[in-house]
Amino acid sequence: MSEEKGTAIGAESQASREGYASVPVDGKSAKDEEKEVRGSLLREHAEQEFASELEELGKLDKKQRPPNWRLSPQAVVTYLLGGKLESGFEVSPKYIGDRRIIEIAVATLTTDRALLLIGVPGTAKSWVSEHLAAAVSGDSTLLIQGTAGTSEESIRYGWNYARLLADGPSMAALVFSPLMRAMQDGKIARVEELTRIPADVQDSLITVLSEKTLPIPELNSEVQATKGFSVIATANDRDKGVNELSSALKRRFNTVVLPLPKTVEEEVEIVRQRVETLGRALELPAEPPALEEVRRIVTIFRELRSGVTVDGKTKIKSPTATLSTAEAISVVNSGMAIAAHFGDGTLSAADVASGLIGAVIKDPVQDKVVWKEYLETVVKERDGWKDLYRACREGS
Repeated sequence: MSEEKGTAIGAESQASREGYASVPVDGKSAKDEEKEVRGSLLREHAEQEFASELEELGKLDKKQRPPNWRLSPQAVVTYLLGGKLESGFEVSPKYIGDRRIIEIAVATLTTDRALLLIGVPGTAKSWVSEHLAAAVSGDSTLLIQGTAGTSEESIRYGWNYARLLADGPSMAALVFSPLMRAMQDGKIARVEELTRIPADVQDSLITVLSEKTLPIPELNSEVQATKGFSVIATANDRDKGVNELSSALKRRFNTVVLPLPKTVEEEVEIVRQRVETLGRALELPAEPPALEEVRRIVTIFRELRSGVTVDGKTKIKSPTATLSTAEAISVVNSGMAIAAHFGDGTLSAADVASGLIGAVIKDPVQDKVVWKEYLETVVKERDGWKDLYRACREGS
């Protein structure tokens, strides 16, 4: 019974992806209309935005692919890290960092173990999760967002109560969760912020991860996972309100820690690439930020995070804020918006000052003291930073 349901869902989704492409509507094919709709989206899914890269990789990929994988493990790594293919096609890097980390993550998905990406906020856990799912399954949308209010039904399944009252318990009355759909279709299910989910709800994953089965006791039935199914979860333990994973659940995951960028150059490149991508998506009428402006912001974040200046000569206090790479991207992007709409289109110190102050000062008492001390002892004395010092002083 569950197999029939899975086949119907698979057929319907296949038709929605391919079946209407040749049907003209008002002189346009559905594919043309789809392109117009996608062009108006604020953010495309990874498999949409990088469809050409995934297609090109698929054409040239001659290595063995695990069951139901769109690409081989080696090609998935190339998609994440970028590179030049034999045809000369350039694959853009989605993750800048240690290659071995991505190789371990991809290798985990070829086994019967689930993958847990863990790290401090802003280390690209969700980003890597999305792109892994896109490359492996061609579908990154099977997502469960973890919150304090996430229920067991969100992970397992729910009920269409109108059908339930009319016809009683049946497969037709069942509302499939993303996890259940991933099991039936042999795809990757994603669980964001696993540690924000209450501990008793987290443990509903144990049977799925160990037995690869989702029982449906109301129907005296079950859903068994198809080959290719796996789970990628993300978690961090830095924020307040997190729930520790039980030892039983931890054993079902292979854990990969995503670190902060090792060097200034690495972090600058991450920020530069993401800002340029976001700028195009948002159609900001501003010039791409000067590399030196990005470097200053990244340097400030790294120094305040580590509690010491880049030359190692001056110790400084650290604020309560995380000051992640993601926040640096946000500061630069906000500055570009100000420069585009209220300035001359070129990112300046005055454009980034307010965003920078807002990112650092989360605690209005403690962080403000730390920030002012950093301004006076480091920023003020640094050659070529006088404009940033004045802008930040005025903003404060």
